Amino acid sequence: MAAAARQGDLFNQGPNSDQVLPLRSAQLPDELSISEEQLQTWQARIHHHQAPLFQGTATPGTQTQLFGAAPGNDPLAGFNPLALRALPLSFWRWPESPHQGAAIYLVMDRPPQLETPILLYVGETLAADRRWKGDHDCKAYLAAYGEALSSAGLASQPSIRFWGDVPTQTRARRRLELELIQTWLPPFNKETRERWATPFRAD
Repeated sequence: MAAAARQGDLFNQGPNSDQVLPLRSAQLPDELSISEEQLQTWQARIHHHQAPLFQGTATPGTQTQLFGAAPGNDPLAGFNPLALRALPLSFWRWPESPHQGAAIYLVMDRPPQLETPILLYVGETLAADRRWKGDHDCKAYLAAYGEALSSAGLASQPSIRFWGDVPTQTRARRRLELELIQTWLPPFNKETRERWATPFRAD
């Protein structure tokens, strides 16, 4: 019963809560499964924050101005991730990559019960055709997330999108990546996992 109570505590807040929960994902025992209701509540909390950004209705001050730029010089002004081409996560196995060079990449899911997708991860790379090959923390979280959804009988539509109109200088590109993370709060980035009490193991 104690283990069940601990699991329930992960999701005992409503979709409008941004409070950091005390239980970290790495503390979840392997044998505990996550229910359909718990997964949908977790998705709904992320959706509550991100939907206004997807819809372009976020209130002023939502985005963090890391660059100290005037509003007219904001590099994220008008940024629309849904305008980027959606690719399957297996795109890196294709004979030729559709993207080359410097990029910001965004990993999303499209839960059918939500009005907009949820942005799960933001990353940056100098080599868009190679970054997703091999080991990657996000791939481990996505695998655990997909397994949890499947076990709960929920659908998953993961995709990855690349934004190539970014600086080639690594420092500037990473500043842009961080601004996106601080604006969208994607749950699989290390900076935000505790905020959402991300309940998936990456090890």
